[in-house]
Amino acid sequence: MEEIKRMAEEFVIEELKKEKIPVFLPGETEYERSVANANLLYRFTRPLCVVQPKNVGHVQTIVKEAKNMGVPITIKCGGHSYAGFSTTDKGISLDLLNMNRVKIDVKSNTVTLQGGALWGHAYKQLVNNRMNGFIINGGRCPTVGVGGFLLGGGLGPFTRSFGMGCDTLKEITIVTADGKKVTVKDTDNPDSPEGKLFWALCGAGGGNFGVVVEFKMYLQKLSNKDGSVVAGRYTWFPKSDKERSNKTKDKLMDKFMDTMNDFYATRWPDQVTIDTSWICDLKETSSELAVRFLVYHDGTKEDFEKLIADKLGADKAENGGGKLAEQLARRTMSEKSTRFLHETLVSQWSEETIKAFPTDPTFKLYSSFVFKNDLERIKKITSIIREEMAVFKSRFAGESGLLQVTWIHSGGKASRKDRSASAFRWRDGVYQTYIMLDWREKWMEGEMRDFLKAFKNKLRPFSIMSRAAFINFPDEVLSSGTAERTYYGNNTKNLRLVKQQWDPDNFFKWKQGIKLPQTAEKTPAKAKRRSKTSAVSPIPAEAFNAFNSSPGASFASLGAGDASDINAFGAPERDYDRKDGLMDGDAVSSDDESPVNEQDLTDELATKQWETFTLPPARSLMNLGSRGVLGLTDLGF
Repeated sequence: MEEIKRMAEEFVIEELKKEKIPVFLPGETEYERSVANANLLYRFTRPLCVVQPKNVGHVQTIVKEAKNMGVPITIKCGGHSYAGFSTTDKGISLDLLNMNRVKIDVKSNTVTLQGGALWGHAYKQLVNNRMNGFIINGGRCPTVGVGGFLLGGGLGPFTRSFGMGCDTLKEITIVTADGKKVTVKDTDNPDSPEGKLFWALCGAGGGNFGVVVEFKMYLQKLSNKDGSVVAGRYTWFPKSDKERSNKTKDKLMDKFMDTMNDFYATRWPDQVTIDTSWICDLKETSSELAVRFLVYHDGTKEDFEKLIADKLGADKAENGGGKLAEQLARRTMSEKSTRFLHETLVSQWSEETIKAFPTDPTFKLYSSFVFKNDLERIKKITSIIREEMAVFKSRFAGESGLLQVTWIHSGGKASRKDRSASAFRWRDGVYQTYIMLDWREKWMEGEMRDFLKAFKNKLRPFSIMSRAAFINFPDEVLSSGTAERTYYGNNTKNLRLVKQQWDPDNFFKWKQGIKLPQTAEKTPAKAKRRSKTSAVSPIPAEAFNAFNSSPGASFASLGAGDASDINAFGAPERDYDRKDGLMDGDAVSSDDESPVNEQDLTDELATKQWETFTLPPARSLMNLGSRGVLGLTDLGF
């Protein structure tokens, strides 16, 4: 069997080389550059080969040849997957690095982006053409890939103003499992196979239905007539009472917590986005923790200052660094949108950007949640975060490491649509929040995993449905079935049916990918026979009534799966507070998590996979960590 597999792999490589498709093998410079990862947890991930197609025809050939010989494909755009899902140990790494062109058409009010573009490529077009006032509804970090961002839904700095990134998509061109190029549009009949595929790609498209080679998005226009954005950054180091004892209340920290709770419970206008990160750095001793605020306001500086003063109040926030309202007003400024994209956005996310480069890798773990912002819930969440940061400092005292809890401000216009409007489901969440653990010593991995598991189990009950998480902030330990419910909720049934239509053989398969319906999984031979005649399998129209009716009625009518399965996916989602702080709906269960072997990254594995490894040349960076002003040019755009 292994010999047959090896022969199939060698055959595919030779066929791709015959077609002049760039193919790189272990030990070659381009291979090592492509597989280099900023997260040391995935430092031993070594695919069979790396292919870097230059056009759509190349992608079609790669998919056809790989599928014909049963060689799996893993798609890579920016390579930012928090859970390492853009890396692989099996088959082909399809790196879209060369397909990064971006074209803006002002007349049609659209921007066309190839599947391998990064947001820096897109923003540089706005900057170069001095298109002040125009916004592409993309990501915060310029080095993030366009494809992964949009196919996961897309949370950007102006999501609250314009909706999710996928809400501003016009067309998507994809190479499907049979190697055909298909373009689906927002104007397609939602009951047609193309309409359903467009729906699925808007939030669940990453690696599930094919290789997306091009996006067409609508340009957005800021409300300011002069094309300016109010933006800024402030890091707050709250102080504790110096005279504090076990019997004395820490009034300063209590005031800080009250301020943060009021802040999160505030109903902000759609034009305001304020992200925050709670930071516990083991090297920091002057403060218990820190909170970083990143501001984006589609309006005037005067309006922002009035709004901050009104919402936060002048007497609630004094603690060490001064009144929060005053600091946010002081540390923000109005500037042209192109300057914001070129400099400010880069500087705001400089820490995250630097961590994304493999030139200084560390170990990282993530887990995410989707929170609403009623005050009582917020109080419990922030209290847990503060307590766990104290535990982190105590447990890992003397070590080098970082615990960060980032609250990405969402909702606004994105929440105006129903949950079933796209595959991205958790639109009514106000904060898409993730935990990040960062450390350098490999022996700490087991303890860090234990800490994260305990931490997230305390926060999980407060997430929507006691389980909701964001696919673009994935948790690597979730099992396949649990991941679907966690990321897509009641959209899962419909996604499986779309999967059956467009990939009946489940060629695009990965650990947390969309599965085939149970009926298809039990009869793979039948599915395979269908795929030979048509890329789109005939699915009865009534099976898709979930697209146009209530989730409970539609899923119950499908008739697939046992009663417990129907209840898990078919029951209407509820999110009502209970006295115990939990929420109605599916109960959280740690049993959903697949066990993790803490010895995955062993010397034995390194010996087997890194025999031909040579360190790739470091990317030329201008010491980003010490620069006062950063720009897209510093990142190579």
